[in-house]
Amino acid sequence: MTAEPAASDRLDLVIFGATGFAGKLVAEYLAERHASSDLRWGIAGRSRAKLEAVRDELGLQVPLLIADSADRASLDALAASTKVVCTTVGPYAKYGAELVAACIAQGAHYCDLTGEAPFIRKMMDAHHAAAVEAGVRIVHCCGFDSIPSDLGTWFLQEQLIARDGAPAEEARLFVAGMSGGASGGTVASMLNILDEASDPAVRKVLMDPYSLCPADKRGGPDARDPMGVTHDPVTGWWGGPFVMAGINSRVVRRSNALLAHRYGASFLYSEVTRTGAGPVGAAKAGGLSAGLGAFFGALAIKPTRKLLERYTLPSPGEGPSRAAIEKGYFKIIISGRSGGEELGRVTVRGKRDPGYGATACMLGESAICLARDPLTSPGGILTPASAMGGVLVDRLNGQDVTFEFSGV
Repeated sequence: MTAEPAASDRLDLVIFGATGFAGKLVAEYLAERHASSDLRWGIAGRSRAKLEAVRDELGLQVPLLIADSADRASLDALAASTKVVCTTVGPYAKYGAELVAACIAQGAHYCDLTGEAPFIRKMMDAHHAAAVEAGVRIVHCCGFDSIPSDLGTWFLQEQLIARDGAPAEEARLFVAGMSGGASGGTVASMLNILDEASDPAVRKVLMDPYSLCPADKRGGPDARDPMGVTHDPVTGWWGGPFVMAGINSRVVRRSNALLAHRYGASFLYSEVTRTGAGPVGAAKAGGLSAGLGAFFGALAIKPTRKLLERYTLPSPGEGPSRAAIEKGYFKIIISGRSGGEELGRVTVRGKRDPGYGATACMLGESAICLARDPLTSPGGILTPASAMGGVLVDRLNGQDVTFEFSGV
């Protein structure tokens, strides 16, 4: 028998990886935004000295827990101490699997920042049934990938269902504006996926639009994510590829499947980076497509990859400056349409750097939501929308990430 979750003497949540770049930002967010609450939380990592340094720098008065992703006993002890483990320790394919298993065994809910579709698929195949039985919510992708896409689409469809009695047949996401940088942890995860793609089974997961849906719902009308120049006839906007579409689109489709096809069994979904209208927009879309193609082509060649890693790409533990984080932002527009006509839009806005400032808010609020809010979702390997839905939308709307619906 698995342990029952949420024992009364447990902490509400623990940030695992709090000494890393992203984990420290989440700890800072909780310390600033929830200092006056009765939230009971702690920070965890491999080194007590480094945890003490984070605690002292941020002025925290929280428990310190020692755990190592390579030591299952320490992960079990960590999971047994809290209602929710909030982890920023990646690449998750290397360091995440045993923690997921420990959380299910010890009855602790879980949230992370992974954007690694092959890792999520492995967790689904290995642990979904056990998580359902234990009533434990394992929620991947609780940062910039994929909360704006996943919750934004859910919010759009709920608004349209309430207004029209039916969801949109299609949702198309446009990245309308974004400023931010990458950390060494994000780069390490991206490079690990490229390395894993030498395995045909991994390539199949990466290429299949429905690879993260349940096995009996692994099909539909969507094709591969747009990789070239696109033109949207409804808005007149040109677009180029969005680097996160590969994970976001699969998360949105998994949400639809887990929610009993609330968006429709034939629902269409895609993501692009908006580059504008007219000839200038078309030219920008072409430049974006060519640039991304050249970048990933260079990463696929060992000599140029080594040069990029040595001289250009950030190393693990590195990330944007404080000034860059504070100046960052994102704006995303999700357009719902049926029969070629636009029905409504949701605009998702985020303050601060999308992958770090805004993501600290999204992951931190996800962890609190799992720990404290009265959710009705079942256990399982879930998505933000299928696990937390409108409860998390309401939490985020009171903080740095907002969702706004406009009818047409």
